[in-house]
Amino acid sequence: MRRTAAVLATALSAGLAVGVHAAQAAQASPASQASRAERACGTPATHEIAQVQGSGSASPLNGQTVRVEGVVTADFQGADQLKGFFIQDPTPDKDPSTSDGLFVYSTKDVAVGDRVLATGKAVEYNGLTELSPVTAVDVCGRGRVTPTRAKLPYDPERYEGMLLRFGQRLTATETYQLGRYGEVTVSAGGRLFQPTDAHGSDQAENDRRRLLVDDASTVQNPAKIPYTDPRVLRIGDSTTGLTGVLSEGFGSYRLQPTRAAHFARTNPRPAKPENVGGDVRVASFNTLNWFTTLDERGADTAAEQERQLAKLVAALKGLDADVVGLMEVENNGDTAVKALVDRLNAAVGAGTYSWVRHPNPGTDEIHVALIYKPARVRPVGAARSSGEPVFERPPLVQAFQRARGGGATFTTIVNHFKSKGCTGATGPDKDQGDGQSCFNARRVSQAKAIAALAAGEENPLVLGDLNAYTGEDPIRTLTASGLVGQTERFVRPAQRYSYVFDGQSGELDHALAAKGLSRRVTGATIWHINSDEPTFLDYNQEYNPPAFYRPDAFRSSDHDPVLLGLRLR
Repeated sequence: MRRTAAVLATALSAGLAVGVHAAQAAQASPASQASRAERACGTPATHEIAQVQGSGSASPLNGQTVRVEGVVTADFQGADQLKGFFIQDPTPDKDPSTSDGLFVYSTKDVAVGDRVLATGKAVEYNGLTELSPVTAVDVCGRGRVTPTRAKLPYDPERYEGMLLRFGQRLTATETYQLGRYGEVTVSAGGRLFQPTDAHGSDQAENDRRRLLVDDASTVQNPAKIPYTDPRVLRIGDSTTGLTGVLSEGFGSYRLQPTRAAHFARTNPRPAKPENVGGDVRVASFNTLNWFTTLDERGADTAAEQERQLAKLVAALKGLDADVVGLMEVENNGDTAVKALVDRLNAAVGAGTYSWVRHPNPGTDEIHVALIYKPARVRPVGAARSSGEPVFERPPLVQAFQRARGGGATFTTIVNHFKSKGCTGATGPDKDQGDGQSCFNARRVSQAKAIAALAAGEENPLVLGDLNAYTGEDPIRTLTASGLVGQTERFVRPAQRYSYVFDGQSGELDHALAAKGLSRRVTGATIWHINSDEPTFLDYNQEYNPPAFYRPDAFRSSDHDPVLLGLRLR
């Protein structure tokens, strides 16, 4: 027993001694730590960063283990970030086709300005050349990298991973993913326009002029949305001196800012539409699925429906039009249009607006509608439509005259042509690769039917969301029949858009008048309250931070309303 106890005591004593030595080793002196760092830093780089990047879209050393040296230019190691950092060679090679920056997928603690030697496998991940996995990151001093001056249009591959500064003025041209992913697209030379919208744009040139700006975060629907302080970013706002590292992922090059970007309000919100004159005002407005039935295409809840109503009323009140053609109203008889008119009248005065009952609303979930001010105009004759089978959403035709004092009669023809979505497209309705997307043949047939209908009306005015840009076949079909586009007459080219898709602005919402009526048009405008605004301002509550909602006209829809003035006396 005593021998066993003695052996145990000796073992415990030895173990304690080992533990003490281990603790001492863990608390190695600064000198020994420095010695180890010196030894690690003494292991030289095997390749320059430019050799890892190469001159092509993929690394020539893909799959090989390399050791490179560079200065940390951006640190995005957080758990909700990219979990790595960017380094750049402060003494680049002389080949302009090879990048001198590289992403290191590692959470080894580093700081911007550290000179590091990193060892890892060169790989391609989502198009980005990077080191992963990384077996060593050795901090070997300090260094400095000056941002490379870049200018759009540019060749992004030669700058991949590098710290860049864009000194030129860049304009926000897309904010669709701002609230969800913290992304905004900017472009050189102003906003981008759809190539088929008769602005002279070219798709390849548009793509060269654009730059996606990210927030180096992997969080969806962040609690703090970039570029919303002190005001929410609008398409058309601009920035200069944009600085960050150029990354790549999900099919796009993207700049990860290293300095906060500040956007100037170069496209301020228009508090009201421009003056269009005349003695009768006519508007066209896509309501973005105004439904009284919940959880269908419009609001999901009663709270969302209330928010949507408040915004639609604010927009219609601001338009103050005597006649308004509406699109995307639920096709449930008069229920949805009546609910909208009732709320509008509650805001502007009882009986101010009424509506025209659609005699042939079609079988689609949505239909077109028409509201008017009885004190300003009166319907002439009964409402009519078209029985042509080409229409999923038949037009609504109604003639009007001034309520007092007589004057000329005009006939509104409210439309919502077939959308550009490709579901169910066959034969000539498939995408033909000409920029007009799917169902262009159907829209041309609809345009021909409307042109024929308009030819038999007194002073026809064709309104609506025609799902075709100004330079596309359906609009050319209408103008070839003698109808005259009014926004082309009165709206400056830079302001002639009503919708933004994929970062490119264009005019889907039109007002075309016969030549006789065109001479009576005193003005036309597009009220930019929707297409320039980010989506997280709309009535939806999912993913939209509640602090941003306002019961105003802005982002009441995804389409801007069109307004024109008529002189009928």
